[in-house]
Formats: sequence, C-alpha cells, structure tokens
Amino acid sequence: MSDGAHRPPHAYIAVDTDRFLTDAIAGLVAAQDHLAWEPDPGFLFRTDRTDDGVALVSGGGSGHEPMHSGLIGSGLLDAACPGLIFTSPNALQVAAATRRVDRGAGVLHVVKNYTGDVMNFGIARTMVRDEVATDHVLVDDDVATETGDDGGPGRRGTGATVLVEKICGAAAARGDDLTSVADLGRRVAANARSFSVATAPCTTPGARTPGFDLAPGEMEFGVGIHGEAGVDRIPLQPADELVGGMLDRILGALEPSTDDDLLVFVNGLGSTHPLELHVAFDQAVRQLTDRGFTIRRGLVATLVTALDMAGFSITVLRCDDAIVELFDAPTGAPGWPAVTATGGASPVDVSFAEPDDAADDGDDGDECRWVSEFVERVQESIDDLTDLDRQAGDGDFGTNMAAALRHFSLPLRGSDAAVLEAVSTSFLVRAGGTSGALFGMLFSELARAFADTDDRADALRTGTVEALRRIQEIGGARVGDDTLVDALSPAADALGSDGSLSDVATAAADGAESTRDLVASRGRASYLGDRARGVVDPGALVVAWFFAAAAGDA
Repeated sequence: MSDGAHRPPHAYIAVDTDRFLTDAIAGLVAAQDHLAWEPDPGFLFRTDRTDDGVALVSGGGSGHEPMHSGLIGSGLLDAACPGLIFTSPNALQVAAATRRVDRGAGVLHVVKNYTGDVMNFGIARTMVRDEVATDHVLVDDDVATETGDDGGPGRRGTGATVLVEKICGAAAARGDDLTSVADLGRRVAANARSFSVATAPCTTPGARTPGFDLAPGEMEFGVGIHGEAGVDRIPLQPADELVGGMLDRILGALEPSTDDDLLVFVNGLGSTHPLELHVAFDQAVRQLTDRGFTIRRGLVATLVTALDMAGFSITVLRCDDAIVELFDAPTGAPGWPAVTATGGASPVDVSFAEPDDAADDGDDGDECRWVSEFVERVQESIDDLTDLDRQAGDGDFGTNMAAALRHFSLPLRGSDAAVLEAVSTSFLVRAGGTSGALFGMLFSELARAFADTDDRADALRTGTVEALRRIQEIGGARVGDDTLVDALSPAADALGSDGSLSDVATAAADGAESTRDLVASRGRASYLGDRARGVVDPGALVVAWFFAAAAGDA
C-alpha cells in the first residue's frame, strides 16, 4: 500500500459539516427505491418487504458505510440505525426501528462489540420486550484486541459483522425462525476472526488533523474502525510479509483445522484502491493454500470502512455447506457486491505475455554504440522522466519507458536496422499508452529505413520523415501542441535541408525546449491547461536524446 504518512486532513465534500450526515442519508434514500427514512427518532428501513419472516436490525456509528445503511435490502437487513460519526445510535432509535420492521416473527439485532452499541441495543430490547420478540448476535472478531489474562476490552466487532448480517439475512429470507437465525449468527461470529492495518489515518469531518500521526515509512498494525491507532507501529512491509503477519494473528486465535473450509474476506477501510485489495487477497489465498487450507469462498470489497482511512482488513471464517449456501444467496442490498464468486479460491499465476522469440533482445552481432548510448541515457533517467510527466501529464511516461527499455542488456548488438527493430518491438509489446504506440512507430520506420541503406544521415532522413507523417496522421499532433512532434518535426526539417547530424540534434533539442512555454492540446497533458506550462514535454526530450546520440557517434 502507498505510504500516506503526514498527509493533510481530508477535505470533505459537504454543504457544511453539521449537515454532512443528514445530507448523505438524504442522498442515499433518494438514490434507492426501497429505502425510507423515519426522522423520529431516526432510522432507515426497507419499504419493499411483503413476507412475514424474521427481520434484521443493525446499526452503529456513521462513517463505516456501506455497513450498515448500504446493506438494507432483500436477503440482508430490514433496518439500520445510524449514529453520529463513530458514535453508537441511541436506544430510542433501535427500539423504534425494531417495532417498525417486526412482521410477527420477531427481530434479530446484529451488534458490534463496542460498549455504546452493546448498551443501547440491550436497552432497546428491554424497551420492546412486551411488544416484539427479539434476540441478538454479538460480533467480536478483531483479534488485535483479544482479551488476555489481564482483562481488557475484548475483541472489537469489525469485518465479520457484514458476514453475520449477510448469512442471517439469507436465513431469515428463506423462512427460518428467530431462534434458528440467532443461533446461526452466533455460530458465524464464533467462527470468524479479523485483523486490520493502515498506512494512513482517517479524518473526521470538520477536524483539523487526522486521527493519528505516522512517520514516513511506518504503518499501524491492528487498527480499529473508529479511527483508533493500531496496537503496534511497524515499518512499511511488502504485501507478502504484511499479510503473513496478519494471518498469523488470525489463525492463532481461530485455530482452524486444515480439514475446515474457509471463507476469506479482504475489506477496504475507506481509501484503499481495489488493486491493493486484490494484491492482499492474492497473498492471503497463496499463503493459506500453502498452509494446507481450502478456501471455499472469497470476497474482496470495501464494506466496513473507517471514513477515509488507507488500509485493509482480513477476515477468515470457518464455514460449511450451510453457511456457504446462505452466503451465496441473492440480495437486493445496494452495498453488497452484485456478483460474488461461487467457486473456491486458489492461487493463480498471472503474467503479461513476453515476446515469443528474441525479436527484442538486441544481443546478436557487433556493438551498436549510438543506439546503446540512447537507451542507456533513458534507462538512467526514468525517475526524472516520471517527475516531468507528473508535472505535465499523468505520470506514466517514465513507467512506459522503463517497461520498454529496462530489459535491454548494454551494449546492444546487431546492425542498426536490427537493433532499431528490437527497440520498436519492445515499445509495441512491453510498453503501454500513447508513448508505447508512438515510439514503437518511430523506431519501426527508422528500422525500415536503415534496412535500405548504411548511410546514417540518409536513413535518419527517410525514417524520420515517414515516422513524422504517420504519427501526425494517426495522432493528429502538430508543432506547438506540446508533444514529441515539437522535437521530431524540427529534426525532420534539418535532415531535409541536408544539415549535419549535429545541426539535427540541436534542432531537436531546441524543439524540445520550446515545449516548456507551450500549453498542451493533445494527450492527457492537455487536461491540465496552464498548470503544465513551464515543463518540458518528456516525449520531446527523449526524441532529442535520440538525435543527440545519433550525432555524438557519427
């Protein structure tokens, strides 16, 4: 995960912070046909249920969405009681919601193990005891706060909460009675354990500082979902080490047998990208499989959040056929993933295809010094090119140059035509984006020209002119658009006027420098407008380096 240490407080989109929660709830209700809001004393409930089965009510402090409000729907919750940010709902809310959704078969409360939640849900059950049959499931899955011999708060309720809600909701939807649904929920809770980590804290709306500070290169191990710091602070770790440490804690507490089937849930805590979550899931699958476990079901989603915290949790649930059947059951809750896999998870080997032959090796024959010098200069400048593109574009230029050229061992060997063809192939096969296509085209035309003549100036002239024509035809860029054309076109003009290769290199360099004062009208840099002014276009710069190498070894 990315290092979010010392990031500034999150700037929330809001009319004002006092209205943040109510405006968010209003937007949720407006976006869903089946949701309604009861303002007195304040809860969300389903309007589309017609059967007379057991109902489910949950809730907690806001800031954990889509838990719980986004999980209201068929096959899941019937009502949710939102408290203020990270603050439990009050007993009046819970009691009113319980009365509202009861259809005669009783109501199950799903409660996270936090003092305020436990107290208010318990008081609410007392308030309705003469009106509604109730039961409850206490979820306490977070092993970061496992109670030892010295006592303590006990395990917090975190990622397993939504698994309990999903499985109990499906059981209620098929007609199970209250006692059966409650017993099932307690069995799920007892067989689930979780652990969470974070690389950056969350910020509550209106706060001037994040919830905790992290020094560069540090992360929190064992965070809570209310913005709490971890039980330990550790150096940033590679994903395999981090996930391994988390699984050690989870499995040590759960103590599953290798005969047990497992459900593994990787959950985003708020601002963790799906790519990172899938990296964590991949590691969980590999490591659990290596330890001899069978993963019957997997889930990767952002369901239990701590506002904008950067981090993730892992929940492992010991499961059986009955639990798997209910986990797979359909739901109309908007926050639950529309599609979840109904097969087991096992390690998958994935890689991008490499070229089938040695077409982009460039390692056969005499040394091709001038192209080698160009490739070496780019290889040594990847970070600088990336920084330029971050200022003038989207930051991927250096990545694409590295993908195309980093595999080459220097010096490159072969004829000029063969080496240029290898470079072209590498750009087209290994690099992505616009730069991969354009540079692949440039070097392809140069390779074609060098195949017809041994005269470097003549080949450069023919290849550059044709490459410029094709690049402009396909991409539409012209001189002044702040692209590589601003260096390539002056080089073509100098070659066409029989200038020396030194003159050509100077023309390309001057063209690249001219982009410093231009505003891009092509490519992603064009989205930045005047903010990209004052930065040399990295593509034009690389073109200038190429002609400098051609002149330097002429």
